[in-house]
Amino acid sequence: MSKRKAELDAVSASALAVELHTLSGKLKRRLREQASAGDLTPSQISVLAHLDRNGPTTVTALARAEGVRSQSMGATIAVLEAAGLVKGSPDPDDGRQTILSLTPACRELIRSGRAARQDWLLRAIQTKLTPQEQAQLAAAMKLLNRLVDT
Repeated sequence: MSKRKAELDAVSASALAVELHTLSGKLKRRLREQASAGDLTPSQISVLAHLDRNGPTTVTALARAEGVRSQSMGATIAVLEAAGLVKGSPDPDDGRQTILSLTPACRELIRSGRAARQDWLLRAIQTKLTPQEQAQLAAAMKLLNRLVDT
């Protein structure tokens, strides 16, 4: 391959990377709009997502995972508890610790939010893309999965 062709390929790949990053941000924002998290802050949403993905844990473990001080995490948890989204229970192994978990109301909020986002995306695919474009999107999904799985 010539040096000129390699340079053009690098410029093309760079432009594609920028476009993909921009597009992924727009898609994320559109999906977020479909299932409003109410008045929750990004850090509160992050804590709820962590508890949903990883299960019950302590304030200290959450603070470490989120990269904040325990005192700051305690304030975040207090707001989530007051909103009925998180509950604490004594750690059976260490009575000084509290194990935090999502409430049933929070689990339902997460479930309905996911359903709303999935429904919006399904309707958008069905109404805005032709069957041929849907097949192209399916092929692109394989490529995108390869990118993120490496």
